[in-house]
Amino acid sequence: MKKDFNDFKSFIKGKKTAVVGIGVSNRPLIDFLLKLGAKVSAFDKKDEEELGEIANELRKKEVELVLGEKYLDRLLGFDVVFKTPSMRIDSPALVKAKSEGAYITSEMEEFVRYCPAKIYGITGSDGKTTTTTLIYNILKGHGYKTWVGGNIGTPLFSKIEEMNLTDRVVLELSSFQLMTMNVSPEVAVVTNLSPNHLDMHKDMDEYIDSKKNIFKYQESMDLLVLNKDNELTNSMVDEAKGNLIQFTIKEYVEQGACFKDNKLYIDGEIVCSLGEIKLKGMHNVENLLAAFSAVNGDVSIESMRKVATTFSGVEHRCEFIRELDGVKYYNDSIASSPSRTLAGLKAFEKPVILIAGGYDKKIPFEPLAEEGYSKIKVLILVGATKYKIKDAFDKVMASKNRELPIIIENSFEDAVYRAQKIAISGDIVTLSPACASFDLFPNFEIRGNKFKEIVNSLGRG
Repeated sequence: MKKDFNDFKSFIKGKKTAVVGIGVSNRPLIDFLLKLGAKVSAFDKKDEEELGEIANELRKKEVELVLGEKYLDRLLGFDVVFKTPSMRIDSPALVKAKSEGAYITSEMEEFVRYCPAKIYGITGSDGKTTTTTLIYNILKGHGYKTWVGGNIGTPLFSKIEEMNLTDRVVLELSSFQLMTMNVSPEVAVVTNLSPNHLDMHKDMDEYIDSKKNIFKYQESMDLLVLNKDNELTNSMVDEAKGNLIQFTIKEYVEQGACFKDNKLYIDGEIVCSLGEIKLKGMHNVENLLAAFSAVNGDVSIESMRKVATTFSGVEHRCEFIRELDGVKYYNDSIASSPSRTLAGLKAFEKPVILIAGGYDKKIPFEPLAEEGYSKIKVLILVGATKYKIKDAFDKVMASKNRELPIIIENSFEDAVYRAQKIAISGDIVTLSPACASFDLFPNFEIRGNKFKEIVNSLGRG
């Protein structure tokens, strides 16, 4: 049952409140908490110089700043602590704060708890952003006032008083955001699950358990959408608290969403045919089926069809950049896991020149090598994981007595220039890293934009 936001306003007024992290998403939160009468302290590892003008602006608003390497040592004596999503709940600083009686929470937890509108939450290892965007577009196209947030869009907690019961909210939720959640959205979608973020999670079980929080606290009238074809998500069927819809591309089902004879169905009705869809690849057919399942009953088949046949993709997801000298260049920077890269490779009709590598999330690359080698013409590796990926491919190639040209480059720019140098007319070059960006870039968007900038600057051969 949704709580009345007036209860939160009464609760937070006058409370000594810590906000950990002064990133883009937390600045609106700080302003909102100040507006509600909280006494706010902002914590960040960055120092005064790194924060620059932001520090001055916060001080003018009478926000106490706690900065520098040992900033968490001073997380003491607070009534409320808003943690950043990537901060583990068992971190010593939060454990100590909680033992002293602090209420530990996050912006997303409080938003889901108090938002008056119906919430559609989407999580999974791959396909979250595309599925989130599809659901948002379908709902908006049907006529609902629709908001999008979580990992994409804008921070929504500060907008909560502008929302109504008849609005719709679509949230992309990561395992980090879900890890401490004890409240679930009315519609929960789990696109698929495979090893991911094992640098942050203790093990795969903890990763899966965090994902389950998206539906763990649902009520009997709520909806859970699960991928029937994914072993891990299919095993969660008996844990549904309310209604359940599954989607599949492997068989025809009367109830739920499916793909058969090149057509996409929902509850036995044809939405569209494969040839009408702009999105490339069967992984995007899965994303569409997940979206149809989530909005089923809230929109018409025509609203689903309109988006399915016009939506051409989200930036950084198998995004076509340009054709130069007969070579097509694609930006799939969102592919920060081996399974996502594999899905991208399968979307192309021929083996590609693949640029991969990046930050090490402690995920094995052997599955990518096993399934992906036949879809790669040349593998160009860069970043912190370049030798780890090479080793995985070398082992698989040796076991299959096959050869795959593998090139190691020292810089991101050199990797792109090498791709242009070896590509011939008719080739496809794609950046699909199979890794996070943090070794070289702050996030996948900046990585993707840098790739596009280099590709667009390439001269003719």
